Amino acid sequence: MKILYSAQGTGNGHITRAMEIVPLLKTKGEVDVLVSGTQFDIQLPFEVKYKFNGLSFIFGKGGGVDVWNTYLHMNSLRLLREIKSLPVEKYDLIISDFEPVSSWAARLAKKPCIGLSNQVATLHPLAPKPKKTDMLGKMVLEHYSPTTFNYGFHFKALDKNVFTPIIRKQVRELKVKNKNYYTVYLPSYSDERIIKFLKQYKNEEWKVFSKFSKKKYSEKNISIQPLDATSFLDSMAACKGVLCNAGFGTTSEALFLNKKLLVIPMKTQYEQHCNAAMLKSMDVPVMKKLKSKYADKVIDWLKNEKAVEVSYPDITEDILDTIIANHAGKTVDDSIEHLHYSLFQ
Repeated sequence: MKILYSAQGTGNGHITRAMEIVPLLKTKGEVDVLVSGTQFDIQLPFEVKYKFNGLSFIFGKGGGVDVWNTYLHMNSLRLLREIKSLPVEKYDLIISDFEPVSSWAARLAKKPCIGLSNQVATLHPLAPKPKKTDMLGKMVLEHYSPTTFNYGFHFKALDKNVFTPIIRKQVRELKVKNKNYYTVYLPSYSDERIIKFLKQYKNEEWKVFSKFSKKKYSEKNISIQPLDATSFLDSMAACKGVLCNAGFGTTSEALFLNKKLLVIPMKTQYEQHCNAAMLKSMDVPVMKKLKSKYADKVIDWLKNEKAVEVSYPDITEDILDTIIANHAGKTVDDSIEHLHYSLFQ
């Protein structure tokens, strides 16, 4: 059985999920890996057969995606060439973690493409949604990576095809402590904006992991250091709490480590606002922006020592076995009996 597994390269969550999924898939068949996009900071420990530019979002420094820079980096002709160059016909199973090249190539070839991501789960009818719907963001989420059948991950299991998060082995094996500092990862904000905001809380120690800084430095009670996967995990395992965006990877791992969490969803990222809606329903505090008028939200969070309790068992192999049983080697019509919910019809 030949399997194509593709991962989106905007952010680190898709990449860390691939680190758990791909080794398991390799025990079940011959696996080729595709990664498109350039906005991730983690090195994959296995060969990537296809590396594409895809349709990558560029992080800004003001709390969201840099729309102009993202537009400048878009190349529709290059994307079309990448889609047409991918030989999807030779694969018995195509799994896409919100990756557009593989999913559009499969659609053009009329082959099933299985969505396996947090993004498909945020659109599930049972998933909490933000009070204000970003129609453009929702449309992008629905059509960016069109899949035939969907299995998703959310902070809570919603039904038999929407599961709790995949937590990588490296995180499961961390020794959890509670030292007197907070870990911060806000890749859509500049270091200067983060420092200016956190200076208000002089009695707390903040360890900020930066997407923009190339060196380590400190300003009073705030330390800044370049993002390094091992150092970040060690910091998160030993901190009092985590302040981060509402992406799926870091938030899931912080919850698993039983750390109190405060999230700021990125502007123009509809799935992060959906994630925030789910987290809010679980009593995780959500802050709209990194601005002084929301300072009281941080004060309340600092005073509250309680973390949200979750149970995230390791069911990754069971999920993959279900997908293989339902879809490997089958056409769209053959697989329809296994359809639980489908977007993009």
